[in-house]
Amino acid sequence: MKTLVTAIILSSLTAPLSAQWLNHPTPGIPRSVDGRPTLAAPAPRTPEGKPDLSGLWNKLSPTYSANIAADLKPGEVQPWAEALSQARRENLGKESMGVLCLPLGPAYRTSAGMTKIIQTPALIVMLNEDLTYRQIFLDGRALEMDPNPTWMGYSVGHWEGDTLVVESAGFNGRSWLDSYGHPHTEALRMRERYQRRDFGHLELDVTLADPTAYARPWTVAIKAELAVDTELLEAVCNENNKLDHLVGKASDDRKTQVKVAPEILAKYVGTYKEQPKLWRTVPRIVEITFSGDTLFGDLDGRGKVPLIAQSNTLFSGFNGLGLEFVKEGQGVQRNLLVKHVSGDYRFERLK
Repeated sequence: MKTLVTAIILSSLTAPLSAQWLNHPTPGIPRSVDGRPTLAAPAPRTPEGKPDLSGLWNKLSPTYSANIAADLKPGEVQPWAEALSQARRENLGKESMGVLCLPLGPAYRTSAGMTKIIQTPALIVMLNEDLTYRQIFLDGRALEMDPNPTWMGYSVGHWEGDTLVVESAGFNGRSWLDSYGHPHTEALRMRERYQRRDFGHLELDVTLADPTAYARPWTVAIKAELAVDTELLEAVCNENNKLDHLVGKASDDRKTQVKVAPEILAKYVGTYKEQPKLWRTVPRIVEITFSGDTLFGDLDGRGKVPLIAQSNTLFSGFNGLGLEFVKEGQGVQRNLLVKHVSGDYRFERLK
């Protein structure tokens, strides 16, 4: 289980901290008579009549933050890119941007966490918890044809009705697109379409095109919810980022793998939903399936991963986390614990 512990430590090093100013109500928020934010109220507009995207947004993208290629078919990730992603996962993501305290680059668009948007008529600025920022120019300039590659790239935008359309290029190719380690090259181009449906909800479609690494362009959908009555808290991972002692590979857990009878594995098959108390706005879903002599887990549609039995009830290999099946009542298998450095997250079986 040393690999599991190492992976959990890495995930904790890269997790953003909670926000602050918890007792200071956000000004300008429509509220009900009892003071609760009315997130379904109409979206605000600028003096120019455009939707105002300004605010602190909590991005909800568990699937694509982990696996940007979750919707691609087999073979649509170029062989070299798929091999590199597999190698990075085997190495437990120890060279990821979050672990090395480097900017996430294009992955900021689809990663989980908070982003603060500041909108002006000619420029939109996006501030991130790790002190990085983006600039989206709305002054009519075009993207440079041969830009000096950077971590965050270059972005220009324009309005199509109430939709903000952003084109980005000029990435340096050194960052990852997700925590699974999917790569990109300097040929990457991205298009974002932002729509503020109402006061508290932002929808974002991101189209990625990188013919050197992927067979076709594809689009992923991200949702964000307005974070009210709070503010950003900086998360500077290099303050306490001592990684010299982190060793091991993802496959090390197979050294301690045990054989579990198929009739036991079959009892675990089902859909499990995360239960309160949650730190997430939307509960996570775990799908457990069984094929041959192997149990598989799928977290929020990221894709099936084989689980490695450490006992009849405890399994590793689940995106760097552990799984434990527990019984309730008359011995019926009803609950699942996802084991994390912050504690055990309880999931209840739905079917």
